[in-house]
Amino acid sequence: MTLKNHYYVLIALSALSLASCGIGKKDKGSMLPNDGQVHGIAPGNRYVLPKPPGMVYIPQGTFHMGPSDEDPAYAFSARNRSVSISGFWMDATEVTNNQYRQFIYWVRDSVAAKKLGAPYVKDNPDGSQTVDFAKMRTVKWNDPKIVEQLNDLIIPEPDRIRGKKELDPSKIVYQVERFDLKAAADRGNAGKPRSQFLERYPVSVYPDTLVWMRDFSYSYNEPMTKRYFSHPAFGNYPVVGVNWKMAEAFCNWRTLYLNNFLESKGRVQESDFRLPTEAQWEYAARGGRSQSMFPWGNYYLRNKKGCLLANFKPGRGNYPEDGGFYTVRADAYWPNDFGLYCMAGNVAEWTSSIYYEGSYTFQHDMNPDVRFNAKESDPPKMKRKVIRGGSWKDVGYYLQTGTRTYEYQDSTKSYIGFRTVIDLPAQTGRHK
Repeated sequence: MTLKNHYYVLIALSALSLASCGIGKKDKGSMLPNDGQVHGIAPGNRYVLPKPPGMVYIPQGTFHMGPSDEDPAYAFSARNRSVSISGFWMDATEVTNNQYRQFIYWVRDSVAAKKLGAPYVKDNPDGSQTVDFAKMRTVKWNDPKIVEQLNDLIIPEPDRIRGKKELDPSKIVYQVERFDLKAAADRGNAGKPRSQFLERYPVSVYPDTLVWMRDFSYSYNEPMTKRYFSHPAFGNYPVVGVNWKMAEAFCNWRTLYLNNFLESKGRVQESDFRLPTEAQWEYAARGGRSQSMFPWGNYYLRNKKGCLLANFKPGRGNYPEDGGFYTVRADAYWPNDFGLYCMAGNVAEWTSSIYYEGSYTFQHDMNPDVRFNAKESDPPKMKRKVIRGGSWKDVGYYLQTGTRTYEYQDSTKSYIGFRTVIDLPAQTGRHK
């Protein structure tokens, strides 16, 4: 039974195609000398991604996870302990509006392609249909005939402003499809078919632009609602108004987007983009400074010239003192020693970890992680996800590398964004 379980996990990890196994091509094993000795066979068509654009390598190491200063709230939700983290790649900045807009446009075109049918979809041998990703990009949104066929995606006439035809944001829905390795690894699931561990569900991915008004009562923030995601001036600012599920969907899409390209070149890439675990995020934020309160060290929020080192709420609410009233560019301020920008302030960031007050007491000291895929029917307490780093509207305490707090996974906020990580073989990360 254990061997069966391992069989399913290995199939999922490998994502093997017939071509990559050598079936349909000349078998590389046949080219080895037949001398009765073991020479080994490397997997075919495997591709090691070079330095991912916009990402930096976080080398393996050990650090003290938890608070590096006193706990003023006496929450006791974390205790300082030594843990080890394996190497990984991480976005140098928070995901920006421009980057997330690429995701939105891709989803928009894929939804449109499914509506239009041939030649934008391909017929599979089993009778199903899949979107032709190459032709999907050729959908002409300025063609009246095309727009007429996509009338279901347009805002209904009674809801239009001055009769203008606009795309209905609620129709921009991404279909997540992934394999649940954690469930497959459960000994109680040994021998079950692979389909039992496949997760497929839709996610509406357009950012909630109304968060700027909803988050602050009796406050005039209409300009940010109207412009933050749509105006080019904010293109390199961190995307906000995305909940945890939307951030997860972005990671799933980014993996699909890369793999589709590599497959068109006859290559296979097995690593997935994902949200960082809480431990990975803290390790990366510290930048190699194990006991420091902030990414830049101890103990102050200003440098020797008196300049603030992050975008947050200084003093009693002098928001623009640090150079930004709301958010700032994702690459503002100096990076930490790993080359990561805004690991403190600007926007708080989603992690993949569930928030549980006592989780530090039982997590492993090797890549600690506690996850839970909460369903809609689960109680709110099970939907809490750890957010880290503090934001433009938070006081200095939340900027500390060891401060942990949470938000509900289905909540959207004007001060929460995210960045992604990817696990790649160690040799790709030896040089930045």
